[in-house]
Amino acid sequence: MKTRIKYCQACSLLTIFALLPAVLLFSCNNANSPENEGYYVAAYIWPSCHHDERFGDMLWPDGEGEWEVIKKGTPRFDGHYQPRVPLWGYEHDDDPRVMERWIDAALDHGVNVFIFDWYWFDGGPFLENSLNNGFLKAGNNESMQFYLMWANHDVRRNYWNVHKYGDDTSVLWEGATDPENFRIIVDRVINQYFLKPNYFKIDGEPVFSVFSIDNLIKTFGSLETAREALDYFSEETTKAGFPGLHLQLITFGNPYGNLVETIEFLGAGSVTTYNWGGPHREDFIRWGTEAMERRARWDEALSVPYFANASIGWDDTPRFPEKGKEDVIHYNKSPESFAAFLQKAKEYCDDRPGQTPLITLFSWNEWVEGSYLLPDMKNGFRYLEAVKKVTSGEYDRYTE
Repeated sequence: MKTRIKYCQACSLLTIFALLPAVLLFSCNNANSPENEGYYVAAYIWPSCHHDERFGDMLWPDGEGEWEVIKKGTPRFDGHYQPRVPLWGYEHDDDPRVMERWIDAALDHGVNVFIFDWYWFDGGPFLENSLNNGFLKAGNNESMQFYLMWANHDVRRNYWNVHKYGDDTSVLWEGATDPENFRIIVDRVINQYFLKPNYFKIDGEPVFSVFSIDNLIKTFGSLETAREALDYFSEETTKAGFPGLHLQLITFGNPYGNLVETIEFLGAGSVTTYNWGGPHREDFIRWGTEAMERRARWDEALSVPYFANASIGWDDTPRFPEKGKEDVIHYNKSPESFAAFLQKAKEYCDDRPGQTPLITLFSWNEWVEGSYLLPDMKNGFRYLEAVKKVTSGEYDRYTE
């Protein structure tokens, strides 16, 4: 069985020996370090809970980001937990003190990578200050690895604040940009993030994830010009001192049509998913089982690694007043069920010893979509403790 070392600060030897059975967790070495035998458990961060300096007044005029919407969540059926109430309060994710607590809690429970949703709209960044002012200014940030997922999806006006925009479904921003802006993005991402010592790499290559393959292609007008642009990105990354770029593409559903050929033509280094996706069938176990079946199809179809995902739940009713019980994952949803599927994801890694042992988690703080590891007033730390249970090898003692 692999050895995992738990992150700790200023522990006494007595404490270390007393806790040794429970602290065999993760090393926080980078994925290009051959001596690293740990897993990389990477939780997505949705950085909407602060006042964005560019578009905050337009989207969330209360000045607290999407907390404005989360607080207005309403129950749609008996036992429906809305609004969600965080145990640590409605804290802003661009506060370095908040991030310091998040980093400590993550590392203490087996999460050792943060994936930041990252946006570029109207010629500039959006919701970037959670990363810039929060994470990168946290005193302990270098003990935690991170990478970016370019969340290049279209945004309707009423998607992020239905209370302000009502039934207005017109497009506020398109996820596709243009070649000129892409060159700005490449320069910004390399110099502002890739060069950080704790930016997550696979085989020495900085990982850059892209949410929408369609919008990536649309940015350049064709599949061929998109590949040329990605080659440019890789060349610029190499000029900065890295072996190249590790492009990670996000998929949902099954490998249909020529999608696999498109992914491979674009030069992807890996594929994963943001969450389990698919039909939201109310039953967590059914949702997870169908997701594992799709994962098996992707794994068989691809010639590049497919990284397993474990998702906590789905409930985006705060954004959509018309949604009801059938749109919420609620049957069989528990920290214990989540832990069982996370264990399956870990076993998937173990069955592929030549593949980087990366697992993506949906998510660290998606309060507005009902999927978060952060402690709340209903479950406390139980979801974080579920991650710790799996990553500490407790499940292994019963499955080996």
